[in-house]
Amino acid sequence: MNVFERYLTVWVFLCIIMGIALGQFLPAVFQVIGSLSVAQVNLPVGLLIWVMIIPMLVKVDFGALGQIRRHVKGICVTLFVNWLVKPFSMALLGWIFIRHVFAPLLPADQLDSYIAGLILLAAAPCTAMVFVWSRLTDGDPLFTLSQVALNDSIMVVAFAPLVGFLLGISAITVPWGTLVTSVVLYIIIPVVLAQLIRKALLMRGSAAFDAAMLRIGPWSMGALLATLVLLFAFQGEQILQQPRVIVLLAVPILIQVLFNSGLAYWLNRAVGESHSVACPSALIGASNFFELAVAAAISLFGFHSGAALATVVGVLIEVPVMLLVVSIVNRSKGWYEQSGTPASVKP
Repeated sequence: MNVFERYLTVWVFLCIIMGIALGQFLPAVFQVIGSLSVAQVNLPVGLLIWVMIIPMLVKVDFGALGQIRRHVKGICVTLFVNWLVKPFSMALLGWIFIRHVFAPLLPADQLDSYIAGLILLAAAPCTAMVFVWSRLTDGDPLFTLSQVALNDSIMVVAFAPLVGFLLGISAITVPWGTLVTSVVLYIIIPVVLAQLIRKALLMRGSAAFDAAMLRIGPWSMGALLATLVLLFAFQGEQILQQPRVIVLLAVPILIQVLFNSGLAYWLNRAVGESHSVACPSALIGASNFFELAVAAAISLFGFHSGAALATVVGVLIEVPVMLLVVSIVNRSKGWYEQSGTPASVKP
């Protein structure tokens, strides 16, 4: 992991402090930024989201879809957890903790918005950081690439209907026009542009491609941090009044990460997949495409919404929680292989 990835939690905390401070001292500036919107899409944030997402999607090789037949059982576990368990379990956890257990401690007018943010977070499987987690567990790189490519392909068509359904059963009004616009702007167009860029770079050779990825990689992190500064500049007043909100929102996210990673890990062991497949399968089931979740939350509910704040809490705890999961699957390799599953094969 590079320095930005390893200390992401630190950078997010610094963004919280910087954003709140700037929002308090320069409110007029951020009012102007917030007003730069077309069709409910904030133009500065839209640009930052593209800079954030596109370099990540350039790494995705949709040609790897041909590799899914090598580990069909592992792919089935990944799809089951990512699309049939994870979003629904988060909606349930949101209902339990936000609407009931923590409700007296949270702003009553933001409860629905917090749940919406948690749903958006869980409905977007990880695209970029899962490669890091896979490397840290000696995961099968071809399996990791193929499951990311398959998840991204499904996300293009499933994200909007899934989010709309879960918001509907949670009794949250679904702004369908804005939801579809968000999918087009933050999934379909970036995927197309990223693949065109990927093709152009690969035509110049793998060395040129690798060099370009090293150059543009930091753009994603820089755009993410800039977006967080903007977000906390708008959220500052609420956070100063109720700082415990961040801690309370982290509880269902933490439970969801541990539950889904554990479920995917156990299911891979039960069906006889190797440890090198079980690790990336468990890790992608636990982590989120939080960049997309943040973008969709801002577009659907606005900078000041509880939904936007909930997705940012996901960013805040992503690295330390995922490193915990990495440590668990690495330390449990002996137990995993006692089941008679094939030993992990190094690529």
